[in-house]
Amino acid sequence: MGHGRWLRRLYRGGRPNRVARVMNRAWNVVHSSGVVPRLVTLEVRGRRTGRIITFPLVMADHQGQRYLVAMLGQRTNWVLNVRAAGGRAVLRHGRRRSVRLVEVQPAGRAPILRRYLALAPGARPHIPVDRHAPPADFERIAAQVPVFRITAPERGASGPARTEGPASA
Repeated sequence: MGHGRWLRRLYRGGRPNRVARVMNRAWNVVHSSGVVPRLVTLEVRGRRTGRIITFPLVMADHQGQRYLVAMLGQRTNWVLNVRAAGGRAVLRHGRRRSVRLVEVQPAGRAPILRRYLALAPGARPHIPVDRHAPPADFERIAAQVPVFRITAPERGASGPARTEGPASA
């Protein structure tokens, strides 16, 4: 079985299976540590439980801005939680930092998606465009793949409050 097919099986239906959840917990430690550039852990309040949920992600940079991309699409759990939280979240990369995530409109996503695929080889099987494809191919799929620009939190706003109990992806 090819590497891409194996990775897609971990997220069949756009949700992590049991193996992927265990792997994500382990990757959270690596992503949070700040040791590896571009790897971050996103903390966001769960829209149903209110508990803090963590997600290991790859942060892409483009034209001086930083972005998070949802390789699994619109129904990805972290995307739904970020939208429900009004963009308020915390990024961990060596230290915790409150951020606001602003969703990029589909018309502006293509170059960011291309950069993301250059940086995140694990995402390539999940996004239906070759990383070397022309910009028009990225424009065609842009509406399917949410992208969020990382900004400073609004004055007086903070990231999600800590709650007791385990967090899961």
